[in-house]
Amino acid sequence: METLRQLLPSPSSLIVFEAAARCGSFTGAGLELGMSQAAVSFAIRKLEEDLGAQLFLREHRRVTLTDAGSRFFNDVSSGLGQIRRSITQIKSRARDRHVTISASTAFASYWMLPRLDRFRAELPGIDLRFETSDRDTDIIAENIPLAIRRGNAPFRGYESALLADEILVALASPRYLDRAGRPGNAAELAQHKLIHLEEPYRPCPAWPDWFAAAGVAYPARAPGLRMNDYALVVQAMVEGQGIALGWRHLTDRLVASGTLVKADPCELVADAGYHVLWPRDLPLSEEAAKVRDWLLAERGPFAA
Repeated sequence: METLRQLLPSPSSLIVFEAAARCGSFTGAGLELGMSQAAVSFAIRKLEEDLGAQLFLREHRRVTLTDAGSRFFNDVSSGLGQIRRSITQIKSRARDRHVTISASTAFASYWMLPRLDRFRAELPGIDLRFETSDRDTDIIAENIPLAIRRGNAPFRGYESALLADEILVALASPRYLDRAGRPGNAAELAQHKLIHLEEPYRPCPAWPDWFAAAGVAYPARAPGLRMNDYALVVQAMVEGQGIALGWRHLTDRLVASGTLVKADPCELVADAGYHVLWPRDLPLSEEAAKVRDWLLAERGPFAA
């Protein structure tokens, strides 16, 4: 079987062919590429000899593609377009010292911000940016090197490393428990004001799952305060609005400071985890690789 090098001795001829086909003129292609019309004509004629097919019909002051040339142009322009985009991405990453992470608002607020001073001290030359949205962004399409995602490996199209297991506990502010009383067990907790997270695009465990782990039946549509952003859920807990589920990797610092306390000892260990993801087929910049390694060094006790 012939190799591509044997089939196409001069890859640069593809660039000349694409320009000539797009411009409809050997002269126009020469002006675009900084070549003479004669050099373009020679390169096209050599390409036609290599392929054994006529690609252009030569007319007065213009050229048109043959059927074979038209089919070839579609494939060549598509392939060169992909190569151009890839080169642009790689050069952009090489020039830019900033690294973007796609993550939820809650992760940026309650996991990253408390660590930001340490990040800046240990990686002082890197400008960290967060891309947050109400749904998971396609980071390959958006040219974002890193993401924090819930799920289970392997992730199609991505390399990944576990950042934190998903462990949930029932939390409230001391002010709320002083006012409403501390529940003696999970059944009593069910009678309290509960705060529900209703994520529209990111499925996650909810109160029925926690009560099932605690051995207590609980209706899926029980009354309570309902929010679609976990950062708002945490703020509602801090303000004494009720009891909510706390993801330990996000809330343990608030528990350690006394801002929130456990309302029950039961813990729900979910069957998923939170991972750092990066595209499998795109090389990470040196800066992005450093950020990834820093994140994983920070994962602490919640990654088995």
